[in-house]
Amino acid sequence: MIKDVSLNLTPEEAFDETTILKKASSKIGLSFKRVNGMKIARKSIDARRKDIKINLLVKLFINEEVKSLYEETSFPLLSSSSPIAIVVGSGPCGLFSALTLIENNIRPIVLERGKDVHERKKDCALLASKGILNENSNYSYGEGGAGAYSDGKLFTRSNKRGDVKKVLSLFIQHGADENIIYEAHPHIGTDRLPFVIENIRKRIIASGGEVHFNTRVDSLLTKGEKIIGVKTESGEEFLGPVIVATGHSAKDIYKEFEKKAIHLESKDTAVGVRVEHPQSLIDEMQYHIKGERSIYLPPATYSFVTQVENRGVYSFCMCPGGSVVPSTTERCHQVVNGMSSSRRSGKFSNSAFVVQIREGDIPQKGVWSMLDWIESIERASYRELYRAPSQRLTDFLNRRVSSSLPLSTYAPGLLSEDLNSVLPDIVSNSLSKGFLDFNRFSRGMFISNEALMIASETRTSSPIRVVRNEQFMAKEGLFVAGEGSGYAGGIVSAAIDGTEAAKALARKIWKS
Repeated sequence: MIKDVSLNLTPEEAFDETTILKKASSKIGLSFKRVNGMKIARKSIDARRKDIKINLLVKLFINEEVKSLYEETSFPLLSSSSPIAIVVGSGPCGLFSALTLIENNIRPIVLERGKDVHERKKDCALLASKGILNENSNYSYGEGGAGAYSDGKLFTRSNKRGDVKKVLSLFIQHGADENIIYEAHPHIGTDRLPFVIENIRKRIIASGGEVHFNTRVDSLLTKGEKIIGVKTESGEEFLGPVIVATGHSAKDIYKEFEKKAIHLESKDTAVGVRVEHPQSLIDEMQYHIKGERSIYLPPATYSFVTQVENRGVYSFCMCPGGSVVPSTTERCHQVVNGMSSSRRSGKFSNSAFVVQIREGDIPQKGVWSMLDWIESIERASYRELYRAPSQRLTDFLNRRVSSSLPLSTYAPGLLSEDLNSVLPDIVSNSLSKGFLDFNRFSRGMFISNEALMIASETRTSSPIRVVRNEQFMAKEGLFVAGEGSGYAGGIVSAAIDGTEAAKALARKIWKS
């Protein structure tokens, strides 16, 4: 028998598995010695009061073998005669597309413009330390996609779009910690995720698929009105139905879509900055404590959202114990992002704070209007060697240049500037009002002289959507999915979208 037991424990109690087992057994009137074992099914922190509690849902295995809560997937060994499909991009959307194709007896050929996940780390380091940008291998491009070096957050609201549990289970199967199946806001961490991604790649190859790095797709091959394959920068051709999973920064693919008369449309996005605080301040704010955080508690997180003149202003991609990184893909463009390791043990936290931007907010019109507007912000924010325009939050609100800047994790370096002059008025004015709301939500602790704003956060989502039908096709033979197509945002939603696109492709192949 498997019995579900809900518990409300102190952090100290929830830290020890034996204590959890005893508490759960006692609650249903059993000696813990009669229980074969347990698994945590759900975990969350209730920090609304000083008396912090950990909420657990525990599965007790009574006279029954203890089983994992994640489900392993079996992958067939494909033959050379298996049908082929081309996957462009090896972020979560592309990798999960490939895994799903294998499940459906289709041999994936994955083409990635950047390097493998370990080699691209060297290019990220060069960008951060010396301002040297490799436009095909960086924090956004390369195996694992933009999420590989930005914390590996797995929180999603995409439950209705696909099987979230299967996505998490596949991550666990390939090396992620089992806690991602039950944590309220799961993440893998930039130190763990590269190895998980490598294992997924090895799985693809072991099953008969192919993965090609440093292979940028330049054009789509056509036969009449049908897409029949792709051509790479080197002139090599790969034939088969195509899944494009290029991520939100691969703008060049949109130009190719336009050439092939594929319908594109502009879409709303969000633009803002990174805000960095000492992690100790966030711990004090969220846990109602003075002094050092208990060892039984993780670094505190937050999530803020408000409306400013009917416009959303909100935090996004919060990284406790993390760092701010340069994530541009183009020379003379300034873009920042956040990341943290699995332990989240750094002394600072950071989060994007962004403003909802609608098509009607900008003067330009047309498919390229939002993209062009965003690029203008990135160029206006650029400083030599990717140093970032920065400002204390208090000075930003008072519209004065900071005479000094606090310590920061942003490796390329900071330049003190008034961000009201760097950001468009619609962004800076909305942020100013939003910060006042967030300060009220946090009992006056969010606005601090130690809070640092770093410009600019512009790659929250693609500003262009590729129009597709219910079968995920933008054109016969062309399936589009993930963040770059405008239908996902984040690791899990991109993985789900890639999974569903691959299923649609498989139905098309095996029906014909």
